[in-house]
Amino acid sequence: MTTFTDFGVPAVLTTALAGLGITTPFPIQAATLPDSLAGRDVLGRGRTGSGKTYAFVLPVLARLAASGTPRRPGRPRALILAPTRELATQIDATLAPLAAKLGLRTITVFGGVGANPQIKGLKAGVDVVVACPGRLDDHLRNGHASLDAVEITVLDEADHMADLGFLPVVRRLMEQTPRQGQRMLFSATLDNGVDVLVKRFLHKPVTHSVDSATEAPIEMAHHVLHVRGDDRFPVLVDLLAAPGRTVVFTRTKRRAKVLTRQLVAAGVPAVELHGNLAQNARNRNLAAFSDGSAGTLVATDIAARGIHVDDVGLVIHADPPVEHKAYLHRSGRTARAGNQGTVITLMTDDQTAEVRDLTRKAGVKPTTSRTRPGDPLLAELAPGERTFVAPSAVVAAPSAQAGSGTRQGRAGGGRGAGGGRSGGRGRGDGRGRGDTVVPEQKAAPRGRRGGGSGGASAAGHAGQSRTSGQGGQARSGSKPVHTSQSRGGAAPARTGGAAAFSAGTRVGGRRSGR
Repeated sequence: MTTFTDFGVPAVLTTALAGLGITTPFPIQAATLPDSLAGRDVLGRGRTGSGKTYAFVLPVLARLAASGTPRRPGRPRALILAPTRELATQIDATLAPLAAKLGLRTITVFGGVGANPQIKGLKAGVDVVVACPGRLDDHLRNGHASLDAVEITVLDEADHMADLGFLPVVRRLMEQTPRQGQRMLFSATLDNGVDVLVKRFLHKPVTHSVDSATEAPIEMAHHVLHVRGDDRFPVLVDLLAAPGRTVVFTRTKRRAKVLTRQLVAAGVPAVELHGNLAQNARNRNLAAFSDGSAGTLVATDIAARGIHVDDVGLVIHADPPVEHKAYLHRSGRTARAGNQGTVITLMTDDQTAEVRDLTRKAGVKPTTSRTRPGDPLLAELAPGERTFVAPSAVVAAPSAQAGSGTRQGRAGGGRGAGGGRSGGRGRGDGRGRGDTVVPEQKAAPRGRRGGGSGGASAAGHAGQSRTSGQGGQARSGSKPVHTSQSRGGAAPARTGGAAAFSAGTRVGGRRSGR
C-alpha cells in the first residue's frame, strides 16, 4: 500500500498526519502529489469531499520548507485563494497545524471581520496567506502587502469563484504573482470561464481527474419522500429528532431563518447559515454544529461547497435545488472521505416533474416513497430514538475572530478527542477553537449515522441541550419535552410550523435572494 512517504512527503509532515490518523493517501492525493511535489503546475478535477485540501496543502508546505526563503514583511511566499470565508477557515484548519511543525506561519484574510489585525499580520511577515479575493485585493490596493514573492499559488473551488463573479479580481491577483511560480488549480468543472484561467495562468499543467464531479459518490443512498404539503414539517421534525448531524438545505435566506426558528420551537436544536449573518454569527453557529450543541444546520447554498464537519450522516433537501449541480454539491456534505451517507429530498405533488428531471441530470436513481408522519420508513432512514428539548434562551458566547491575526500554527487543529458512538452524537473534549472546523480527511469510515469526533469548541447555544431516554447522555440543564421510540411515532409539529414551512417551495419558482 502506497504511503505519503513513498510520494516524498517530508517525515515531519507524515508523522503529523499519522497523529491525526491519516496514513493512506486518497485517490486525488495519490494522483497529484508526484507532480505537485516536483513543482509542476497541476489541474485537479474532483468532486467535493474527495480529499483535495491535503492534495495542495502538503506540496505547498513541503516546497516552502525546502526552498528556505526567509519570511519578509508584507510579502507572503504562498497564496491559497478560496471563494468563501467558511472554506478559507476550513483550509486553514487543515493547514495551520502542519505548518506549525515546519515553523511556518499562516494567516487568513477575508471580509466580514476587522481589517487591522490582518494588516498587522501581513506586515509582520507570513509564509502562507489563505484568502478570499475581495479582501486581499483591498489590502494590495492599499499597499499593505505585495504578491511579488509568491512561490506557489493555489486556486481552490475555482468554478465556485466563477459562479460568484470573482474571476475578474482573481485574474488581477494572479497577474501580480511571479510567472515562474508554481500554480495549482482545483475545480469540479471547467465551465464558466475557469478554462480561461487555466489557459492564461497555468504552464503546461498536468491534469488529474478523480471522482467525476457530475456523479454522486456510491457511498450515498438517495431517497425522495413524496409528502403532502402540510406533512412536510412534521416529517422533517421526525427525521431531525434522530441522533446524528444533519444539514438541511433551503433555497432562500429567509426560509433558512424561519425554518430554524420553527425547528427550535419544535424541540430540535438547530442553527442557521446563510449570507445575511455576520461573520461572528457564522463562526458561532458553525461551531455549535461542529461540537454537537446543535445537531441540525439549516443552510442556503452558501454551505454547499467546501464546508466540512465530521460525520454528517444525513443531508435533507427541504427545498429541492433548481439545478443538478447544486444537488450534487449540497449532497456532498455527507458521504465524505469514504464515509456512508443518506440524502433525502422532500417533494410535494407540484414538484414531481422538476425533481424527476433534477435527479436524472444529477445521475442518481433515488428510491421514491410516499410517506406521512408516523411512517416506519422514517425510522429506517434516520434510525435511533427521537429526542426533543425545551426551547431555551440562546447564550451568545464570545466568538474567536477568524482571519483576525497571524498564527504560528495550531497544533491539534481544534480536533475533539471524544470517540464516535454508533447512533449517538459525537462529543469532543472542547479544546478546539471556536472559528475552526476539523480537517476533512479521517483515518477510517464510520457508520452512516454514527457519532463524530467533535470539532470546534462550543461557542453558542449553550442552553439548547438534547436529552435522550435509553442509554443517552443528558446535557446539564436540559429538560425533555417529548421522547418517543423510533417505531414510526413522529413528533407533533408545534407553533404552526407545517403551514408556514409548506408555502412557496416550487422548484424553479420565484424566490428571494440567497
